[in-house]
Amino acid sequence: MKLTRSTALAAFFIIGLGGFIAGRISFSDEPANPPPDAGQRQVTRSGSHGESAVDQASLRKTAAANQSQRTGKTSVQDHKARLEAIVRGENALDRNRSLLALIDQLAPGEFEAAVAHFRSLGLTEDRMGEYALLLTAWAELDPTAALTYARENTQNGFATETILSAWATKDSEAAVRWAQANHQGDGANPYMPGIIRGIAASDPARATELLASMPRSVERAEGLDFIMPHLLEKGVEATRAWIAGLKDDALRNGAILRSAEPLAKTDPEGTVSWLLANPGEASQRRLDNVYNTWAQKDQQAALASFNALPAGENRSNALRGVVTSVAAKDPLAAVALMDRYPGDVTDRAVQNVIWHSFGSDPATAASQISRITNERDREQMYRRALNAWSERDSTAAQAWMQANPVPETIKQQVLRRQAERAPKN
Repeated sequence: MKLTRSTALAAFFIIGLGGFIAGRISFSDEPANPPPDAGQRQVTRSGSHGESAVDQASLRKTAAANQSQRTGKTSVQDHKARLEAIVRGENALDRNRSLLALIDQLAPGEFEAAVAHFRSLGLTEDRMGEYALLLTAWAELDPTAALTYARENTQNGFATETILSAWATKDSEAAVRWAQANHQGDGANPYMPGIIRGIAASDPARATELLASMPRSVERAEGLDFIMPHLLEKGVEATRAWIAGLKDDALRNGAILRSAEPLAKTDPEGTVSWLLANPGEASQRRLDNVYNTWAQKDQQAALASFNALPAGENRSNALRGVVTSVAAKDPLAAVALMDRYPGDVTDRAVQNVIWHSFGSDPATAASQISRITNERDREQMYRRALNAWSERDSTAAQAWMQANPVPETIKQQVLRRQAERAPKN
Protein backbone atom coordinates (compact mmCIF):
# COMPACT_ATOMS: atom_id res chain seq x y z
CA MET A 1 0.00 0.00 0.00
CA LYS A 2 1.10 3.56 -0.67
CA LEU A 3 1.38 5.91 2.29
CA THR A 4 -0.53 9.14 1.71
CA ARG A 5 1.30 12.40 2.24
CA SER A 6 -0.75 13.22 5.36
CA THR A 7 -0.08 9.79 6.84
CA ALA A 8 3.64 10.03 6.17
CA LEU A 9 3.77 13.47 7.77
CA ALA A 10 1.90 12.14 10.79
CA ALA A 11 4.39 9.32 11.13
CA PHE A 12 7.38 11.62 10.97
CA PHE A 13 5.74 13.96 13.53
CA ILE A 14 5.41 10.96 15.83
CA ILE A 15 9.08 10.17 15.27
CA GLY A 16 10.02 13.69 16.30
CA LEU A 17 8.11 13.55 19.55
CA GLY A 18 9.79 10.37 20.63
CA GLY A 19 8.78 7.55 22.91
CA PHE A 20 9.02 3.78 22.28
CA ILE A 21 7.48 0.60 23.62
CA ALA A 22 10.06 -2.04 24.48
CA GLY A 23 9.52 -5.71 24.97
CA ARG A 24 9.00 -8.82 22.91
CA ILE A 25 5.92 -10.78 22.01
CA SER A 26 5.29 -14.22 20.57
CA PHE A 27 3.27 -14.61 17.42
CA SER A 28 2.28 -17.08 14.73
CA ASP A 29 2.24 -16.02 11.12
CA GLU A 30 2.14 -19.41 9.45
CA PRO A 31 -0.81 -20.11 7.11
CA ALA A 32 -3.34 -22.82 7.89
CA ASN A 33 -2.17 -26.36 7.25
CA PRO A 34 -2.91 -27.53 3.70
CA PRO A 35 -5.16 -30.54 3.07
CA PRO A 36 -3.42 -33.89 3.70
CA ASP A 37 -1.17 -35.05 0.89
CA ALA A 38 -2.98 -38.40 0.81
CA GLY A 39 -6.21 -36.69 -0.13
CA GLN A 40 -4.49 -34.86 -2.97
CA ARG A 41 -2.98 -38.07 -4.32
CA GLN A 42 -6.37 -39.82 -4.17
CA VAL A 43 -7.98 -37.07 -6.25
CA THR A 44 -5.16 -37.22 -8.76
CA ARG A 45 -5.46 -40.97 -9.18
CA SER A 46 -9.20 -40.68 -9.66
CA GLY A 47 -8.64 -38.14 -12.38
CA SER A 48 -6.37 -40.51 -14.28
CA HIS A 49 -9.34 -42.86 -14.80
CA GLY A 50 -11.54 -40.21 -16.40
CA GLU A 51 -12.94 -38.02 -13.62
CA SER A 52 -15.86 -35.72 -14.34
CA ALA A 53 -15.55 -32.05 -15.29
CA VAL A 54 -16.67 -31.15 -11.76
CA ASP A 55 -13.85 -33.23 -10.31
CA GLN A 56 -11.37 -31.54 -12.64
CA ALA A 57 -12.58 -28.09 -11.58
CA SER A 58 -12.37 -29.08 -7.92
CA LEU A 59 -8.84 -30.33 -8.45
CA ARG A 60 -7.76 -27.09 -10.11
CA LYS A 61 -9.36 -25.05 -7.29
CA THR A 62 -7.59 -27.09 -4.62
CA ALA A 63 -4.26 -26.83 -6.42
CA ALA A 64 -4.67 -23.08 -6.78
CA ALA A 65 -5.48 -22.73 -3.10
CA ASN A 66 -2.43 -24.74 -2.14
CA GLN A 67 -0.27 -22.65 -4.44
CA SER A 68 -1.68 -19.48 -2.86
CA GLN A 69 -0.85 -20.80 0.58
CA ARG A 70 2.68 -21.65 -0.48
CA THR A 71 3.06 -18.20 -2.07
CA GLY A 72 1.69 -16.56 1.08
CA LYS A 73 4.13 -18.45 3.23
CA THR A 74 6.99 -17.42 0.96
CA SER A 75 5.79 -13.81 1.07
CA VAL A 76 5.70 -13.78 4.87
CA GLN A 77 9.18 -15.25 5.12
CA ASP A 78 10.46 -12.81 2.53
CA HIS A 79 9.00 -9.87 4.45
CA LYS A 80 10.60 -11.15 7.63
CA ALA A 81 13.99 -11.40 5.96
CA ARG A 82 13.69 -7.93 4.48
CA LEU A 83 12.61 -6.46 7.82
CA GLU A 84 15.60 -7.99 9.54
CA ALA A 85 17.93 -6.61 6.87
CA ILE A 86 16.38 -3.16 7.28
CA VAL A 87 16.69 -3.24 11.07
CA ARG A 88 20.34 -4.28 10.87
CA GLY A 89 21.18 -1.40 8.54
CA GLU A 90 23.41 1.33 9.93
CA ASN A 91 22.24 4.24 7.76
CA ALA A 92 18.98 5.69 9.10
CA LEU A 93 18.01 7.25 5.76
CA ASP A 94 18.52 3.98 3.92
CA ARG A 95 16.52 2.11 6.57
CA ASN A 96 13.54 4.44 6.18
CA ARG A 97 13.64 4.31 2.40
CA SER A 98 13.77 0.52 2.44
CA LEU A 99 10.99 0.30 4.99
CA LEU A 100 8.73 2.59 2.95
CA ALA A 101 9.37 0.42 -0.10
CA LEU A 102 8.44 -2.69 1.87
CA ILE A 103 5.31 -1.02 3.27
CA ASP A 104 4.17 -0.29 -0.28
CA GLN A 105 4.15 -4.05 -0.93
CA LEU A 106 2.32 -5.17 2.22
CA ALA A 107 -1.29 -6.27 1.94
CA PRO A 108 -3.70 -5.36 4.74
CA GLY A 109 -3.56 -8.83 6.22
CA GLU A 110 0.24 -8.86 6.33
CA PHE A 111 0.77 -5.93 8.69
CA GLU A 112 0.17 -7.81 11.93
CA ALA A 113 2.91 -10.33 11.22
CA ALA A 114 5.24 -7.57 10.01
CA VAL A 115 4.72 -5.44 13.10
CA ALA A 116 5.04 -8.41 15.44
CA HIS A 117 8.26 -9.55 13.80
CA PHE A 118 9.66 -6.04 13.78
CA ARG A 119 9.05 -5.77 17.52
CA SER A 120 10.65 -9.14 18.16
CA LEU A 121 14.02 -8.11 16.74
CA GLY A 122 15.38 -6.47 19.87
CA LEU A 123 14.37 -2.93 18.95
CA THR A 124 16.04 0.12 20.44
CA GLU A 125 14.87 3.69 20.80
CA ASP A 126 16.88 4.58 17.70
CA ARG A 127 14.48 2.43 15.65
CA MET A 128 11.33 3.93 17.11
CA GLY A 129 10.82 5.85 13.86
CA GLU A 130 10.56 2.71 11.75
CA TYR A 131 8.15 1.23 14.26
CA ALA A 132 5.98 4.34 14.04
CA LEU A 133 5.98 4.17 10.24
CA LEU A 134 4.74 0.58 10.27
CA LEU A 135 1.99 1.38 12.76
CA THR A 136 0.96 4.49 10.85
CA ALA A 137 0.73 2.62 7.55
CA TRP A 138 -1.33 -0.10 9.19
CA ALA A 139 -3.61 2.53 10.70
CA GLU A 140 -4.30 3.95 7.26
CA LEU A 141 -5.45 0.57 5.95
CA ASP A 142 -7.18 -0.97 8.96
CA PRO A 143 -7.08 1.13 12.14
CA THR A 144 -9.41 -1.09 14.15
CA ALA A 145 -7.31 -4.19 13.51
CA ALA A 146 -4.16 -2.27 14.36
CA LEU A 147 -5.72 -1.01 17.59
CA THR A 148 -6.88 -4.48 18.56
CA TYR A 149 -3.34 -5.76 18.11
CA ALA A 150 -1.84 -2.85 20.06
CA ARG A 151 -4.22 -3.27 22.99
CA GLU A 152 -3.55 -6.99 23.22
CA ASN A 153 0.22 -6.94 22.73
CA THR A 154 1.64 -3.63 23.95
CA GLN A 155 1.69 -1.97 27.33
CA ASN A 156 2.83 1.64 27.57
CA GLY A 157 0.40 3.20 25.10
CA PHE A 158 2.82 4.34 22.41
CA ALA A 159 1.48 1.99 19.73
CA THR A 160 -2.17 2.75 20.49
CA GLU A 161 -1.50 6.48 20.56
CA THR A 162 0.43 6.34 17.29
CA ILE A 163 -2.36 4.44 15.53
CA LEU A 164 -5.08 6.76 16.85
CA SER A 165 -3.08 9.81 15.84
CA ALA A 166 -2.71 8.51 12.30
CA TRP A 167 -6.38 7.54 12.13
CA ALA A 168 -7.46 10.96 13.40
CA THR A 169 -5.61 12.71 10.57
CA LYS A 170 -7.93 10.90 8.14
CA ASP A 171 -11.18 10.55 10.10
CA SER A 172 -11.07 12.19 13.50
CA GLU A 173 -14.70 11.53 14.38
CA ALA A 174 -14.39 7.81 13.68
CA ALA A 175 -11.35 7.75 15.94
CA VAL A 176 -13.29 9.62 18.63
CA ARG A 177 -16.16 7.16 18.42
CA TRP A 178 -13.77 4.27 18.82
CA ALA A 179 -12.09 5.95 21.80
CA GLN A 180 -15.42 6.56 23.49
CA ALA A 181 -16.66 3.03 22.85
CA ASN A 182 -13.50 1.40 24.18
CA HIS A 183 -13.05 3.44 27.36
CA GLN A 184 -14.59 2.30 30.59
CA GLY A 185 -14.72 4.03 33.95
CA ASP A 186 -15.04 7.61 35.14
CA GLY A 187 -11.43 8.72 34.69
CA ALA A 188 -9.91 10.50 31.74
CA ASN A 189 -10.11 8.68 28.43
CA PRO A 190 -6.55 7.46 27.76
CA TYR A 191 -7.18 7.37 24.00
CA MET A 192 -7.94 11.07 23.59
CA PRO A 193 -4.34 12.39 23.68
CA GLY A 194 -3.46 10.43 20.55
CA ILE A 195 -6.46 11.84 18.71
CA ILE A 196 -5.62 15.36 19.88
CA ARG A 197 -2.10 14.93 18.59
CA GLY A 198 -3.42 13.84 15.21
CA ILE A 199 -5.64 16.90 14.69
CA ALA A 200 -3.84 19.61 16.70
CA ALA A 201 -2.42 21.19 13.55
CA SER A 202 -5.30 20.67 11.13
CA ASP A 203 -8.26 21.23 13.45
CA PRO A 204 -7.16 23.08 16.59
CA ALA A 205 -10.76 23.99 17.48
CA ARG A 206 -11.80 20.34 17.67
CA ALA A 207 -8.59 19.43 19.46
CA THR A 208 -9.33 22.15 22.02
CA GLU A 209 -12.89 20.90 22.43
CA LEU A 210 -11.68 17.37 23.13
CA LEU A 211 -9.04 18.66 25.54
CA ALA A 212 -11.51 20.80 27.46
CA SER A 213 -13.89 17.85 27.80
CA MET A 214 -11.30 15.86 29.75
CA PRO A 215 -11.06 15.95 33.55
CA ARG A 216 -7.85 17.13 35.17
CA SER A 217 -5.43 14.24 34.70
CA VAL A 218 -2.12 13.07 33.32
CA GLU A 219 -3.93 12.33 30.05
CA ARG A 220 -5.18 15.90 29.77
CA ALA A 221 -1.70 17.23 30.45
CA GLU A 222 -0.41 15.00 27.64
CA GLY A 223 -3.05 16.34 25.28
CA LEU A 224 -2.08 19.90 26.22
CA ASP A 225 1.56 19.09 25.48
CA PHE A 226 0.53 18.01 21.97
CA ILE A 227 -1.44 21.19 21.29
CA MET A 228 1.02 23.79 22.60
CA PRO A 229 3.72 23.56 19.88
CA HIS A 230 1.11 24.22 17.18
CA LEU A 231 -0.29 27.19 19.09
CA LEU A 232 3.12 28.71 19.66
CA GLU A 233 3.78 28.53 15.92
CA LYS A 234 0.84 30.87 15.42
CA GLY A 235 2.53 33.61 17.43
CA VAL A 236 2.35 35.40 20.75
CA GLU A 237 -1.10 36.99 20.44
CA ALA A 238 -2.79 33.87 19.11
CA THR A 239 -1.34 31.78 21.92
CA ARG A 240 -2.41 34.22 24.61
CA ALA A 241 -5.89 34.50 23.13
CA TRP A 242 -6.27 30.72 23.07
CA ILE A 243 -5.21 30.45 26.71
CA ALA A 244 -7.56 33.26 27.73
CA GLY A 245 -10.44 31.33 26.19
CA LEU A 246 -9.93 28.28 28.40
CA LYS A 247 -12.67 28.04 31.03
CA ASP A 248 -10.95 25.56 33.34
CA ASP A 249 -8.56 27.34 35.72
CA ALA A 250 -6.24 24.36 36.08
CA LEU A 251 -6.05 23.87 32.32
CA ARG A 252 -5.37 27.55 31.77
CA ASN A 253 -2.69 27.46 34.46
CA GLY A 254 -1.03 24.50 32.75
CA ALA A 255 -1.06 26.31 29.42
CA ILE A 256 0.59 29.37 30.97
CA LEU A 257 3.27 27.19 32.54
CA ARG A 258 4.08 25.63 29.17
CA SER A 259 4.01 28.80 27.11
CA ALA A 260 5.65 31.47 29.28
CA GLU A 261 9.27 30.66 28.51
CA PRO A 262 8.81 30.14 24.74
CA LEU A 263 6.84 33.40 24.53
CA ALA A 264 9.52 35.23 26.51
CA LYS A 265 12.09 34.44 23.84
CA THR A 266 10.05 36.54 21.43
CA ASP A 267 8.54 39.13 23.75
CA PRO A 268 10.02 39.10 27.28
CA GLU A 269 8.56 42.44 28.31
CA GLY A 270 5.09 41.55 27.09
CA THR A 271 5.31 38.13 28.72
CA VAL A 272 6.17 39.70 32.08
CA SER A 273 3.13 41.97 31.78
CA TRP A 274 0.97 39.00 30.79
CA LEU A 275 2.09 36.92 33.78
CA LEU A 276 1.53 39.80 36.19
CA ALA A 277 -1.94 40.27 34.76
CA ASN A 278 -2.70 36.59 35.35
CA PRO A 279 -1.61 35.98 38.95
CA GLY A 280 -1.48 32.43 40.18
CA GLU A 281 0.75 29.41 40.47
CA ALA A 282 1.91 29.61 36.86
CA SER A 283 3.04 33.23 37.08
CA GLN A 284 4.84 32.57 40.37
CA ARG A 285 6.66 29.57 38.94
CA ARG A 286 7.62 31.16 35.62
CA LEU A 287 8.29 34.81 36.41
CA ASP A 288 11.92 34.16 37.36
CA ASN A 289 12.56 32.21 34.15
CA VAL A 290 11.04 34.97 32.04
CA TYR A 291 13.19 37.61 33.76
CA ASN A 292 16.19 35.36 33.25
CA THR A 293 15.47 35.25 29.52
CA TRP A 294 14.89 38.99 29.44
CA ALA A 295 18.12 39.77 31.34
CA GLN A 296 20.11 37.69 28.87
CA LYS A 297 18.80 39.92 26.09
CA ASP A 298 18.68 43.26 27.87
CA GLN A 299 19.86 43.27 31.47
CA GLN A 300 19.19 46.97 32.03
CA ALA A 301 15.59 46.73 30.80
CA ALA A 302 14.97 43.67 32.98
CA LEU A 303 16.42 45.47 36.01
CA ALA A 304 14.30 48.55 35.32
CA SER A 305 11.20 46.38 35.20
CA PHE A 306 12.21 44.64 38.44
CA ASN A 307 12.74 47.99 40.17
CA ALA A 308 9.23 49.07 39.23
CA LEU A 309 7.64 46.10 41.02
CA PRO A 310 6.28 46.50 44.54
CA ALA A 311 7.85 44.50 47.36
CA GLY A 312 6.61 40.93 47.54
CA GLU A 313 6.87 37.54 45.90
CA ASN A 314 6.79 38.81 42.31
CA ARG A 315 9.66 41.18 42.98
CA SER A 316 11.72 38.45 44.65
CA ASN A 317 11.03 36.08 41.76
CA ALA A 318 12.07 38.74 39.28
CA LEU A 319 15.34 39.36 41.11
CA ARG A 320 16.03 35.63 41.19
CA GLY A 321 15.72 35.48 37.42
CA VAL A 322 18.04 38.45 36.88
CA VAL A 323 20.79 37.33 39.28
CA THR A 324 20.68 33.79 37.87
CA SER A 325 21.30 35.19 34.41
CA VAL A 326 24.17 37.34 35.63
CA ALA A 327 25.79 34.62 37.77
CA ALA A 328 26.65 32.42 34.80
CA LYS A 329 28.71 35.23 33.24
CA ASP A 330 29.90 37.28 36.21
CA PRO A 331 29.57 35.73 39.69
CA LEU A 332 30.82 38.84 41.46
CA ALA A 333 28.26 41.01 39.67
CA ALA A 334 25.50 38.62 40.74
CA VAL A 335 26.65 38.84 44.35
CA ALA A 336 26.73 42.64 44.05
CA LEU A 337 23.10 42.62 42.89
CA MET A 338 22.07 40.54 45.89
CA ASP A 339 23.95 42.93 48.15
CA ARG A 340 22.16 45.85 46.48
CA TYR A 341 18.68 44.39 47.06
CA PRO A 342 19.03 42.32 50.26
CA GLY A 343 15.35 42.63 51.15
CA ASP A 344 14.36 40.86 47.91
CA VAL A 345 16.85 38.00 48.17
CA THR A 346 15.38 34.56 48.90
CA ASP A 347 17.10 31.25 49.61
CA ARG A 348 16.22 30.08 46.11
CA ALA A 349 17.94 33.12 44.62
CA VAL A 350 21.08 32.39 46.64
CA GLN A 351 21.04 28.73 45.63
CA ASN A 352 20.68 29.67 41.97
CA VAL A 353 23.63 32.04 42.16
CA ILE A 354 25.77 29.39 43.86
CA TRP A 355 25.16 26.71 41.28
CA HIS A 356 25.38 28.99 38.25
CA SER A 357 28.65 30.53 39.43
CA PHE A 358 30.26 27.41 40.88
CA GLY A 359 31.78 26.25 37.60
CA SER A 360 33.73 29.44 36.96
CA ASP A 361 34.33 30.71 40.51
CA PRO A 362 33.87 28.09 43.26
CA ALA A 363 35.29 30.33 45.97
CA THR A 364 32.75 33.08 45.31
CA ALA A 365 29.96 30.52 45.06
CA ALA A 366 30.91 28.87 48.36
CA SER A 367 31.13 32.24 50.08
CA GLN A 368 27.39 32.76 49.49
CA ILE A 369 26.25 29.55 51.19
CA SER A 370 26.07 31.25 54.58
CA ARG A 371 23.29 33.50 53.21
CA ILE A 372 20.86 30.57 53.04
CA THR A 373 18.56 31.01 56.01
CA ASN A 374 17.18 27.48 56.20
CA GLU A 375 19.69 25.48 58.27
CA ARG A 376 18.98 22.15 56.62
CA ASP A 377 19.26 23.59 53.12
CA ARG A 378 22.39 25.50 54.10
CA GLU A 379 24.18 22.39 55.40
CA GLN A 380 23.11 20.38 52.37
CA MET A 381 24.52 23.06 50.10
CA TYR A 382 27.80 23.07 52.00
CA ARG A 383 28.10 19.29 51.58
CA ARG A 384 27.23 19.25 47.90
CA ALA A 385 29.30 22.26 46.88
CA LEU A 386 32.39 21.48 48.95
CA ASN A 387 32.43 17.82 47.96
CA ALA A 388 32.16 18.81 44.30
CA TRP A 389 34.92 21.38 44.70
CA SER A 390 37.10 18.87 46.55
CA GLU A 391 36.82 16.43 43.66
CA ARG A 392 37.95 19.15 41.24
CA ASP A 393 40.66 20.77 43.39
CA SER A 394 41.09 19.26 46.82
CA THR A 395 43.88 21.65 47.84
CA ALA A 396 41.85 24.79 47.07
CA ALA A 397 38.71 23.39 48.67
CA GLN A 398 40.55 22.42 51.86
CA ALA A 399 42.25 25.81 52.09
CA TRP A 400 38.91 27.59 51.72
CA MET A 401 37.30 25.45 54.43
CA GLN A 402 40.11 26.26 56.84
CA ALA A 403 39.78 29.99 56.20
CA ASN A 404 35.97 30.18 56.44
CA PRO A 405 33.40 29.35 59.14
CA VAL A 406 32.23 26.02 57.78
CA PRO A 407 30.36 23.83 60.30
CA GLU A 408 32.83 21.34 61.78
CA THR A 409 30.64 18.33 60.96
CA ILE A 410 30.52 19.35 57.30
CA LYS A 411 34.26 19.95 57.22
CA GLN A 412 34.99 16.49 58.63
CA GLN A 413 32.62 14.82 56.16
CA VAL A 414 34.30 16.52 53.21
CA LEU A 415 37.79 15.65 54.47
CA ARG A 416 36.73 12.03 55.02
CA ARG A 417 35.35 11.79 51.47
CA GLN A 418 38.56 13.33 50.20
CA ALA A 419 40.63 10.73 52.03
CA GLU A 420 38.50 7.92 50.64
CA ARG A 421 39.18 9.13 47.10
CA ALA A 422 42.92 9.36 47.63
CA PRO A 423 44.92 6.59 45.87
CA LYS A 424 46.00 3.74 48.13
CA ASN A 425 49.70 2.83 48.21
